[in-house]
Amino acid sequence: MPTLEGILERITFHSEHDGYTVARVQPHDKNHLVTIVGKLLGIQVGESLELEGHWVDHPEHGRQFEVERYRTVLPATVEGIRRYLGSGLIKGIGPVMARRIAETFGTYTLHVLDHEPLRLREVAGLGPKRVDRIRHAWEEQQQIKAIMLFLQDLEIVPGLAVRIYKQYGEQSLSVVQATPYRLADDVYGIGFLTADKIAQALGIPHDSPQRVGAGLRYTLSQATEEGHCFLPWDELAARGSVLLAVEPSVVEATLGAIAITREVHVEEWDGQRMVYLQPFYRAERGVAERIHELLRTPSQIAPFYRTANWARVFDFLADRRGVILTEQQREAVQMALTNKVSVLTGGPGTGKTTSLRTIIQALQQRGDPFLLASPTGRAAKRLSEATGADAVTIHRLLEFSPAGGPHFKRNADFPLEASVVVIDEVSMLDILLANNLFKAIPSHAHVLLVGDADQLPSVGPGRVLHDMLDSLAVPSIHLDMIFRQAEGSGIVTNAHRINRGDFPHLRELNDFYFFPRPEPEPCAELVVDLVVNRIPQRFGLDPCRDVQVLTPTHRGPAGVANLNALLQAALNPFDQLRPEHRFGSTVFRLGDRVLQLRNNYDLEVYNGDIGEVVAIAPVEQLLTVRYDDARDVMYDFGLLDELTLSYAISVHKSQGAEYACVVIPLLTQHFTLLQRNLLYTAVTRARRLVVLAGDRRAIAIAVKNNRVATRYTGLARRLKGN
Repeated sequence: MPTLEGILERITFHSEHDGYTVARVQPHDKNHLVTIVGKLLGIQVGESLELEGHWVDHPEHGRQFEVERYRTVLPATVEGIRRYLGSGLIKGIGPVMARRIAETFGTYTLHVLDHEPLRLREVAGLGPKRVDRIRHAWEEQQQIKAIMLFLQDLEIVPGLAVRIYKQYGEQSLSVVQATPYRLADDVYGIGFLTADKIAQALGIPHDSPQRVGAGLRYTLSQATEEGHCFLPWDELAARGSVLLAVEPSVVEATLGAIAITREVHVEEWDGQRMVYLQPFYRAERGVAERIHELLRTPSQIAPFYRTANWARVFDFLADRRGVILTEQQREAVQMALTNKVSVLTGGPGTGKTTSLRTIIQALQQRGDPFLLASPTGRAAKRLSEATGADAVTIHRLLEFSPAGGPHFKRNADFPLEASVVVIDEVSMLDILLANNLFKAIPSHAHVLLVGDADQLPSVGPGRVLHDMLDSLAVPSIHLDMIFRQAEGSGIVTNAHRINRGDFPHLRELNDFYFFPRPEPEPCAELVVDLVVNRIPQRFGLDPCRDVQVLTPTHRGPAGVANLNALLQAALNPFDQLRPEHRFGSTVFRLGDRVLQLRNNYDLEVYNGDIGEVVAIAPVEQLLTVRYDDARDVMYDFGLLDELTLSYAISVHKSQGAEYACVVIPLLTQHFTLLQRNLLYTAVTRARRLVVLAGDRRAIAIAVKNNRVATRYTGLARRLKGN
């Protein structure tokens, strides 16, 4: 088999998904760079590579060396060591310092780093503190490298080695080798399938209780990703048997065992057994019990409002403030102020905000303390702007603290201080966050939950808003009258048409447009043209700050990934003077818009937060994102799998947000994702302008498809007291 030896100069492309890499190598026996391609896990710029494979002539990219096998060799020359250390591999060592270190110790450099790191003080410009940082960074890198080498033979992406090390430190390799299934429970990004791959390579039996138990917990965890709080016993056993490829009797026996040890909670309803992961059982029961307790406990403010002269109050508002409420809105105001727990729902233009403002004015007039919150920062900002009162995220309301393990300072022992707590965008509220919220509501206080029940359900498990409405356990009012000032809006009109199952008006509107492009590639090209050129020129909107692309899918030409690549190239192209950092297949560039993909309690950033890259420090291996135009968060390069570009995002990730303009590609290729609540949610994210692009048939499919996937939840049943 042909061989190639050389020094890795740069990585052009690397996929975190499967390790496929395109790179440039300087061969030892040539004076020009060559391109290598293949699954190259964990390689670093500056390393010397010994490659086996074969040469091919690519029709577009020319001659390439396709790698079949390879091994890395630490550099042996001073120049190789300089480039290896200066590649960004070691935090605290940049190109300048790498040259100084290599020139000071020559070919002995790597031995010094391994065995005599304190000698780094001999290098000009390195003080004790920086030497200590470099020493720790080098030790950490060697540990990570050892994990990478272990995972490499299993073709497991090397980026996970960093997360494993951050979770277990020096114990990482021993944990991986001794108890691999722990990884699925403890390390973000490692699911059961990856842990199982390691375990099988280590010889853990296929039908061992350890493996089957881990597989069942994983199956339940995957179900929560689908929005379920539990799975019926039979469905869990069937799913587990397929996943694990073991006999159903083995699954049933293990399921019974982990139920006895309370790794899961089993509850029987109407002769059927329901299986919960413990946190979701406790959360669901906690929400129901707390709502029942609130309903039983007397209110401090309700007696006054029940005897108030409401006709006089509403006349005063009409005369002095020009606020004329409909009968529905008047009922909503009285409901919130006279009931301990209540729900207010309605679509766009139906007066939810006016009702909220009136409730706040009444509380302010009497001096009754109140608090406003929403699940996300963007939704909280909208709530504050709409009501003129301060609003925060639920996490901030509950004084979240990552110190000593993530927890909320506000709870049953240290409740919130308010007479009324208003939570907006409740369709986004999942069962875990709802439980923490209700724990912190003081017994005497009122809770008003406000939302739009026709939007997409929460990303997290549960259907809190729907379960409360279905239970009939708490008072609720649905506003359905569209106000005259909203009737002239094509966005509002079409949102309600979509919600009724009627095809939206696509002509002769000045805020709602449709451009036919039924094929995926032309549709993607049109979306870019709309965002970059047409919309800014016609409406004067900033393509980066005012326009948001919302798409149903992540894959394909009109999916999130491809549209982000196209829009980044158009709006924030490569510039030698603009810092950037490649992580896997994504290039993060100064000025990019980015989206947080998961809750990170240590950094206090949450799933769905959108910010801007404002600094990239290669030597310190830090990327800084500014959120809400005010708060800077620094990410270690090893955590960049938590970020993605956000020029285009999924409709699900847009929940709770509002944009001046949204551009929505809809194609028949999105068939399985085309639902009425998805299109309705996307359209109602726009404040000034909606632009649809794609296929009229796809719009029709979405409008007619009102089938909402069933979620296994028990909150409604618990609220009913069954």
